Amino acid sequence: MTVRGPERSWPARLRRPLPLTVALVPALCFVLVLVFGHAALPFQRIVTIEAKMASKSEFFEDPEVERLLLQHGFRMHITRMGSRGIATQSYEGYDVVFPSGQPAADLITQERARAGHPATTYGPFSSPIVLATYREYARTLEAEGVARPQQDAAADGDQPLYYRLDMRRFIDLAQADGGKGKRWDDIGLGRYGLHNGNKVLAQTSDICESNSAGTYLGLVAFVENGNDIPKTDAEADKLARRIKPVLIAQGMPSFEKNQTYISPEGKSIAPIAVIYEHQFLAYQIQHRAMTGAVDDERVLLYPSTRFITEPKLIALSDDGDRLGRLISDDPALQKRAMELGFRLRDADSSFTSVRLTQFLKDHHIPAPASSTDDTRAVLPDLGLLERMIETVGECDPTGPAGAGSDGATPPAEGSS
Repeated sequence: MTVRGPERSWPARLRRPLPLTVALVPALCFVLVLVFGHAALPFQRIVTIEAKMASKSEFFEDPEVERLLLQHGFRMHITRMGSRGIATQSYEGYDVVFPSGQPAADLITQERARAGHPATTYGPFSSPIVLATYREYARTLEAEGVARPQQDAAADGDQPLYYRLDMRRFIDLAQADGGKGKRWDDIGLGRYGLHNGNKVLAQTSDICESNSAGTYLGLVAFVENGNDIPKTDAEADKLARRIKPVLIAQGMPSFEKNQTYISPEGKSIAPIAVIYEHQFLAYQIQHRAMTGAVDDERVLLYPSTRFITEPKLIALSDDGDRLGRLISDDPALQKRAMELGFRLRDADSSFTSVRLTQFLKDHHIPAPASSTDDTRAVLPDLGLLERMIETVGECDPTGPAGAGSDGATPPAEGSS
């Protein structure tokens, strides 16, 4: 006969919760896979990317983009500020900076090169500058011969959603009557049920900080200078003083300007707002998804003189470089950018609206026309553009000093 020793067992206080724990493990794994689509996510290294961004932070704050980035091991911590603010303040300790246009990006890359730290840039998507307005104001400009509807740009109610704006005539309205400028009531806004005694102008975000505002300044200057750029300091100074009365800015970044435009109070605050195309399209895509129709009271004016902005993500660290390659090449992230209204690079490496146009049509949203007869604007040399911005905006010579909208302070070196 074999004599058995005492059975080994877990203490009763540890044994009782064990069945519940075992049962919860599969359930927890299922939830993680369902939420993140990546079974190994809890076990992989998650890198927090410290970033300074302007309006293109809207892309990274999209919940679907956040989910896709997590699948690849990235989490974003974003300090928001205007593009020029990004370029003129310290970016030590950041992995990436993402100004919304090339002038600010050039300031950064030139400064990095001078310091012996060349930076890699990525252009994952693009979005042109547009003038966002409301149906009554667009019809008033149309009656005045300043705007005309684009072909095949009608919304559900056969109302055009996009217009071509004659920039020369638009500027002439602001300079009429010896420089006093025409008022909306002067050119017949009352025929469409509204009254507005303000000058016919487009409002921008902060000229001293915002790429959209600086680009619009460049457009106005280009047209006012006979479709040419100034070549000397004296020419730039003279031109800046001449166009200053045509430009009016609100002290806000471009992403807040767009939020004002789509708010119920937007029509009374800024009848025409300078924003990016993707902001308007993203709003219409969301509106269609929620209501089954586009918002045909809000419309876009495409300037006859155009400048396609090419936002540049600038990598300042190895992790930032990996992020730049990912958002430029990953099919899911590129598709999501298109769904948020951005134009993508085509096979020939140029930005086109072909895939975006098809996406909009598939979702029963009118697509803006691809114009071939508009003038392609050229911005002045970087130094002259900076000079004009400082003159028109009366900028602080030490540079914009605003902190990011999330109140974040610059991270410590190596914080990623």
